[in-house]
Amino acid sequence: MSTIIAATLFCVGCKPNDAAIQAAIQTKEAAGITVAVTKGDVTLTGEVEDEAIKTKAEEIAKAEKGVKSVINNLTVKPASLPVVIADNAALIKNVTDATKDFPTVKAEVKDGVILLTGEIKKASLITLMQHLSALKPKKIDNKLTVK
Repeated sequence: MSTIIAATLFCVGCKPNDAAIQAAIQTKEAAGITVAVTKGDVTLTGEVEDEAIKTKAEEIAKAEKGVKSVINNLTVKPASLPVVIADNAALIKNVTDATKDFPTVKAEVKDGVILLTGEIKKASLITLMQHLSALKPKKIDNKLTVK
């Protein structure tokens, strides 16, 4: 009987604890990945460069002794898209079209920057700015007087 108890205690002692599992996984994971372990359940959080790194991180965690399950909450960084700035000639034409319904607004375009002067009603300002922003200028320099 004492042999069975000793064997049971020995086997329980052999099982890695959460802190040991966490430390072992964390040393193998890429930078930016946080590992949390509770009762053998591993949670991965953080931001990674691509889907392959996310998948590999989960595989590393699952392979560790004592891990029961892995919750992969890693997010993949969005690809940075290049900023598109409209051509100056096209921008001049489009700004003229966008401001035609606002007779008290004067708009000038220089090097991709729209300079707004004049007066505008508060209710119309948002509409004008949305139209101009959609044209993809480098910048909108708003010097309008809001009434």
